[in-house]
Amino acid sequence: MSEWAPKRFWKVADTVELDHGHGVVLDGRPVRTPAKAILHVPSLALAQSIAAEFDAQADRIDPMTMPFTRTANAAVDKVAVQHAEVADMLADYGDSDLLCYRADAPDALVARQAAQWDPLLDWAANALNARLYPRVGVIHAPQDPAALSELRKNVHQMTAFQIAAFHDLVSLSGSLIIGFAAKEAVQPAEGLWTISRLDEIWQEEQWGTDEEAQEMVNTKKAAFLHADAFMRLIDGQSAS
Repeated sequence: MSEWAPKRFWKVADTVELDHGHGVVLDGRPVRTPAKAILHVPSLALAQSIAAEFDAQADRIDPMTMPFTRTANAAVDKVAVQHAEVADMLADYGDSDLLCYRADAPDALVARQAAQWDPLLDWAANALNARLYPRVGVIHAPQDPAALSELRKNVHQMTAFQIAAFHDLVSLSGSLIIGFAAKEAVQPAEGLWTISRLDEIWQEEQWGTDEEAQEMVNTKKAAFLHADAFMRLIDGQSAS
């Protein structure tokens, strides 16, 4: 038996202006989230990207080819109804941020971590008023509570749509600081993703790559870049 998938039932997907943002309509009928709420997004650019995903569907609908729609649904159905809880969960990454846990050897790896990770910690200290300090090894050592409080405050100030994208930027990279750097476009997302994989790239250089593992890396990278594109669309920018 073939796997069941819902059929396309519309001819035209378009955008519409709403009182609280922008929506998408299919032959004039509003798109709803899985929880049956009318889908609304904060920018026309994001609504257009979602409409394009609907337009691109063939006879059978494949939700996996609609990442902007899925993230917008998550913002409305999940993040908006538990904003504080999701914000706190993401803010907790600050106390065990990837960028703070360093190797003690070999010297080349130590130098590479310092060269790529220190500038982001310096940026966070200046831009976010939150200085996180590196430590050697993997054993947890608490960061300055004042710095963590500043980071938490910055996360809580985000909208539900920003947090929906920020969730993937942080969880996929393992770094709250990288998530903030992506949100603020401190560096291109591709470069930030590479920085987050510094340790894995080092291991690959020493021992080679595994085909199955590389496939998983590619999937995670695509999700990270999508989250960055979603963040840009929230502000009405191009996703490219």
